[in-house]
Amino acid sequence: MAKRDYYEVLGVNRDTSDEDIKKAYRKLAMKYHPDRNPDSKDAEEKFKEAKEAYEVLSDEQKRAAYDRYGHAGVDPSMAGGPGGFGAGGQGFEGFADAFGGIFDEIFGGRGGGGGGGGPRVYRGADLRYNLEISLEEAARGVEKTIRIPVLEECETCHGSGAKPGTQPKTCTTCGGAGQVRMQQGFFSVQQTCPKCHGSGTVISDPCKTCGGAGRVKKQKTLEVKIPAGIDDGMRLRHAGHGEAGVNGGPAGDLYVEIHVRKHAVFERDGDDLHCEMPISFATSALGGEIQIPTLDGVAAIKIPAETQTGKVFRLRGKGIKNVRGSGHGDLMCHVVVETPVHLTDRQKEILREFDTISQSNAGQNPRAKSWMDKVRDFFND
Repeated sequence: MAKRDYYEVLGVNRDTSDEDIKKAYRKLAMKYHPDRNPDSKDAEEKFKEAKEAYEVLSDEQKRAAYDRYGHAGVDPSMAGGPGGFGAGGQGFEGFADAFGGIFDEIFGGRGGGGGGGGPRVYRGADLRYNLEISLEEAARGVEKTIRIPVLEECETCHGSGAKPGTQPKTCTTCGGAGQVRMQQGFFSVQQTCPKCHGSGTVISDPCKTCGGAGRVKKQKTLEVKIPAGIDDGMRLRHAGHGEAGVNGGPAGDLYVEIHVRKHAVFERDGDDLHCEMPISFATSALGGEIQIPTLDGVAAIKIPAETQTGKVFRLRGKGIKNVRGSGHGDLMCHVVVETPVHLTDRQKEILREFDTISQSNAGQNPRAKSWMDKVRDFFND
């Protein structure tokens, strides 16, 4: 299969500057890196293609040869072609140089590119805090005070990890890069520096407060504002309230995850509330008015005569305020006709008399009649 033009691979023109070629490659390498596309064979091939194109076009001699002779001018299998990893070409060094701090950005670090000069900078870790609130608090909104354990910058050494009056020294093994290259046959492999463990610096006289870590554990108190209408499982982000960064890196974020306690009366469904409403047999048959609880107090509902179990009454606007501010949900009251218990002899006598009278008038029990009709039809089929 014929190779594509290297300029076309990187999406640049033939007169593009070296800096723009590097930018184009960095963009493609970030997009198609195997660690970001672990199951994509196509991304892996595009990553290799972009890497090959950059290794040629970022080298002045190779680029000149490619511009003059095309792929034949840089093919190591042909006479005069420049070498690859082990033949004096750029190989892994050119690949790593183009990235600078890209690997750090992918895997959590910030800055501190290869080549020495200054400690490596890392962003602080994000934190999660589980906050339990009541349904009423979720509906109305509330402010909560929380305490969280965090790693904050050491006030004694200001995050350097070194004793006041001293400074961390650049690691002599890696030159401050935090990584060293090991030659293995034809390949150059980049590894974490065994002396500084990737920090790029060595502290000979550590700070006594933090022991050289640059950060200390503290309890932080925060006021968290919970918006009205928040639902179970939602998260609130508080930027910069996570753990402190390393070597002056930015702090992480705090994510407060909301958990709403189960309510004794109401069940929530989005912005709507549901509740069961038990009524007596007499109220179900004759009708009446009952009082039901809402989040705002008490509401009255008129029960029509002959109301059956399962009937739902909707109270508009008595649910939960939408967290984004677009109105309120409703309160859905589900009727349950309650069977009386612990009857007196007189109550039993009245009910037996009522049942005897009811048996003579089938029209008073429409559900029972409908059910018996279905049963008869089933056995007659």
